[in-house]
Amino acid sequence: MPEARLLVPWMERIDQARWYTNGGPLLREFESVLAGCLAGGGGSPEIVCLNSGSAALELAIAAMALPAASTVLVPSFTFPATAGAALRNGHSVVFADSAPDTWQLTPGIAREAAGRHHLALVIPVASFGCPVDVEAWDAFVRDTGIPVLIDAAAAFGNQAIGAQASVAFSFHATKPFSCAEGGALVTRDADLASRVRRLANFGFEHAIVHVAGTNAKLSEYAAAIGLAQWSRRPAQLAHRSALWQDFAPALASLPGVRLQQGFAGDALPAVLVVRLTAPAADVARDLAARGIQTRRWYCPPLHRHPAFARFPRGDLTVCEVLGERSLGLPWFAGMTPTQCRAVVDELGRSLARRGDGGDGR
Repeated sequence: MPEARLLVPWMERIDQARWYTNGGPLLREFESVLAGCLAGGGGSPEIVCLNSGSAALELAIAAMALPAASTVLVPSFTFPATAGAALRNGHSVVFADSAPDTWQLTPGIAREAAGRHHLALVIPVASFGCPVDVEAWDAFVRDTGIPVLIDAAAAFGNQAIGAQASVAFSFHATKPFSCAEGGALVTRDADLASRVRRLANFGFEHAIVHVAGTNAKLSEYAAAIGLAQWSRRPAQLAHRSALWQDFAPALASLPGVRLQQGFAGDALPAVLVVRLTAPAADVARDLAARGIQTRRWYCPPLHRHPAFARFPRGDLTVCEVLGERSLGLPWFAGMTPTQCRAVVDELGRSLARRGDGGDGR
């Protein structure tokens, strides 16, 4: 996050304008900057900044006005907010498996699920910052008529915006681009963006509420942090990219380690997760004993949480393996080449002591 001194010029602008929230000038500038970054062949998309990535998901679903108690397809290997956004809108979920290479819900998996369930919405996830194939998802929408909302919480800068598929981002403090707390819905559907903007301000439209909303606006202070961060973004990306050029091949060369597939071009992981041939919990204990902290993101998968256990699911073979074998490694702003080498060395030693895990999964 930016140091206090970098925020001073933006805070002074807030003092001068005396506009603190409710769509102030810094928020409008922040949205304009982000929209320009996300412009593609279809021009700049509509962007609505909100106070969290969860709000972006929840309000986008609300704005779609799906039939009551609809069925929404989500991957089980994801963060709870993905399924929670559907449930908090009064819908039900069906849990799907992930592809073995990208660890993501794919259009192919969704098409199979659509043959067994009456789906009103599909929410694929750009897991760990790895972008989903937006063109394939656009084709899925055109072919099936089922809308798609991409949960790209950790994939800002990596995930493209679809012609049909809208995208929700998070700007939480744990994300590579952050304003401490915040998020955004990005879409090429101007009507959807307008409805989300109204819902984020209690549902007001010309002082009248036709559909009840909530308070999910992004304040001027959060926008100030975002704008300060934007000025630092090129240097941050350059540092992470330089590290990744050596770190990724070193990890991939270790017997028993598989990297997530799907990162291309300049795309970098938001958090670094590897799939091991040995049980991840055992390797995590080895690394902890050597002073290296690890995390088990998305573990256990959602269908194993009590809050979600009652919902139907398909075959979750890949998901179950990921739940047992995936491990989050250090990958953070300011990480050094020496630290990267230490992670590789200690991970390699742990796996060597444990052999290949027995089944090669």
